[in-house]
Amino acid sequence: MPDDNLAPFLAHIRRCQTAILPGKRRPILAGDALFGLADPRVFEALCTLGYEDGTNFRLPDGEALLPLGETLAAQGLYRPHHELFDVFDDKGTAIGRIDRGALPLLGCTASGVHLNGLVEKEEGIFLWMGHRAQNKRLDPGKLDHLAAGGICTGLTPIQALIKEAGEEAAIPPELATRAQPVATLRYAMERPEGLRQDTLFCYDLILPNDFIPEPVDGEVAFFELMSLEKVFCLVRDTTDIKFNVNLVLIDLFLRRNLFSTEDSRLLRAALDRQ
Repeated sequence: MPDDNLAPFLAHIRRCQTAILPGKRRPILAGDALFGLADPRVFEALCTLGYEDGTNFRLPDGEALLPLGETLAAQGLYRPHHELFDVFDDKGTAIGRIDRGALPLLGCTASGVHLNGLVEKEEGIFLWMGHRAQNKRLDPGKLDHLAAGGICTGLTPIQALIKEAGEEAAIPPELATRAQPVATLRYAMERPEGLRQDTLFCYDLILPNDFIPEPVDGEVAFFELMSLEKVFCLVRDTTDIKFNVNLVLIDLFLRRNLFSTEDSRLLRAALDRQ
């Protein structure tokens, strides 16, 4: 498997590290707790709500986050997901809740889980990949992990993983609990929906050879079992895979020793930049 051309892999990493922080963004606070960064357009809209203190947009406290999200959705500034996520301050403390769709709009941090669904065969390692449904808001039709998703309010990463594994791929809880945490990846990325400051909790799960995942909630059109070599080539040669999934796969390739020692060092340094 070739390991002498890092440019495509580094390009995937750079695509997820496009944000310059804080840049022209303005801090937004709840009390004295910094929880987000708003670009000038969003900051102007926020200030019309009456919470601008001369320098910052400052909510009275974290309880004001939920109604703020509802107001911003009503103004058409984002499309709600009807799914609540915790909002964390810059010290990592949860200070309130808001609709998932408002997180990038406000430049809040967010967390998600990604599952490498691995199958060990005599001929090598295989990976279950999902083909995202065409009606997905984000990267429709692209390849995705066996299961992945954001961490909703009140869930730990492993609880979120078990939930997503069941909802997306019909993986029973007793099987999903065998997943092993393998990496934590971070990136800050400019997206049309806003600033994504994401933390990805990554897991490996060795699946039985006879296990066949089934789409449940409609987020995945179908699953395909691919050799690790094929997935490597897809990451190297295409943009067919969802943007942040590439990061998790590159980490997997590194842990499976698919690069030379020096190339591994360079890729690991690029992944860990954030």
